Amino acid sequence: MNSAIRPAASLFAASLLMVCLLFAACKRSNKSSPPEITFTTIPPSDIGGPEKLEAIEGRVTHARRDQRIVIYARSEDLWWVQPYTPNPFTEIQGERWKNRIHLGTDYAVLLVDPGYNPPQIAAVLPSRGNGVETVALVKGMGPPPVTPPVKTIDFSGYQWNVRTAPSFRGGSLNHFETENVWTDERGQLHLRIAKRGDGWSCAEVRLIRSLGYGTYAFVVKDVSHLEPSAVLTLFTWDDLGTEQNRRELDVEISRWGYVENENTHYVVQPYYIPTNVVRFNSPPGVVTQMFRWEPAQVTFATYAGSRTAGNGQPTNQHVFTTGIPQANDESTRINLYVFGKGQIPLQHENEVVIERFEYYP
Repeated sequence: MNSAIRPAASLFAASLLMVCLLFAACKRSNKSSPPEITFTTIPPSDIGGPEKLEAIEGRVTHARRDQRIVIYARSEDLWWVQPYTPNPFTEIQGERWKNRIHLGTDYAVLLVDPGYNPPQIAAVLPSRGNGVETVALVKGMGPPPVTPPVKTIDFSGYQWNVRTAPSFRGGSLNHFETENVWTDERGQLHLRIAKRGDGWSCAEVRLIRSLGYGTYAFVVKDVSHLEPSAVLTLFTWDDLGTEQNRRELDVEISRWGYVENENTHYVVQPYYIPTNVVRFNSPPGVVTQMFRWEPAQVTFATYAGSRTAGNGQPTNQHVFTTGIPQANDESTRINLYVFGKGQIPLQHENEVVIERFEYYP
């Protein structure tokens, strides 16, 4: 009898072993497969706003049990965490995730590790790494929303677009309005920081065409009246560049919220490299801020009064020879905004006047 049972027992053991091996192989396969996020319900494309909420749903495969979803909606060039700042996480039920969010033109879903702290608002979407396992992007359903027409002004023989979208400047969210930008009867450019509810609205213009290498000169009327947390920046910027290279060269006029700080910076970004920043005090009165951009160096100079290239002795000058960005589709910009992290908050409306802008190849 025992001999008759042994083959059956052996067959059962072999079958059990095969099942275990298949289960283990399946577990290994699942473990080695990267997580994948898909969408099953996509909200419409819209300019966004606090009033309207729509459903968004999807699936995520091969996620760990302790991971969660973070959703972003893109509106006016910024990514906003959803559905609310105090509640930025969406739980995964089995393989499904869903929530109701505010609208935007684009949507992003991140699979994140426990302990990940998502930014509330971001100019650039978080990428993989540092607690982000994977990212999925999708356009909103339907045609893109109709946006207000862009305001264009003529200044110094060039056409400039006026910014309306909010943006981070100096680590603070700033709002921009067209009413804060105008030219007077002499053709001079006015930029204003104006009261906006409980906060402020700012001003920015962007040159429509790219100029590339050459000399950029900005004749600025007296800015000694600017409050310590007001910032005037004369700079180049590439919207399509990477965060490591926006082709950004800056003349920053501000005390960054502290009375004792120097009022002017020359900067070749990124600013956190000590040799990329020079700080000093510009003289009062009309000042010409200038930089000469070449493939291997950038020469910044500040002149008292209204100057043209090579005319007179500068009150300050510096030549940068490392980390020089290559010219490619960047635009010239001028903005006046609020630095929200200084010791002395902004108290009043501020205005600056740019007499003219000149460019020499």
